[in-house]
Amino acid sequence: MTAPEPVSKTFTSFSKEIYEAFKANDREGPVLMMNLIRLRPNADYVDGRDATGREAYGRYSELSASVFARLGGRIVWRGDLELTVVGPSDERWDIAFIAEYPSPNTFVQMMRDPQYREAMKHRQAGVADSRLLRFAALPAGTTFSGQ
Repeated sequence: MTAPEPVSKTFTSFSKEIYEAFKANDREGPVLMMNLIRLRPNADYVDGRDATGREAYGRYSELSASVFARLGGRIVWRGDLELTVVGPSDERWDIAFIAEYPSPNTFVQMMRDPQYREAMKHRQAGVADSRLLRFAALPAGTTFSGQ
């Protein structure tokens, strides 16, 4: 008997349950959001306009930048994937960065902002798959375990 093929899942937005959990954990201090983005070759706009995934994501980035800055957000790290050392070898990410928000509520404010919500249609059109991971900042330490 052969093992069943793995189910391929892609993610481009969060569920209502996850959003509620995010809002419920409104602790003090900054929140770090790791973003891993895989772009579509061709954007998938509802109105059928012609653009690449990179162009659509670029438009999202342009339109959302002023909201992100106004709320005190900043990009603290950006990287270019060179090689997946551990994990699926065929998994690739076109864009990788960590955004820092002054507080969890700041991220929630951004999600509610009308200008940001308008920009999101470009993100949804351009992104094929993504991961968005929330972290609390800890001291760097000198070992892998943080000690």
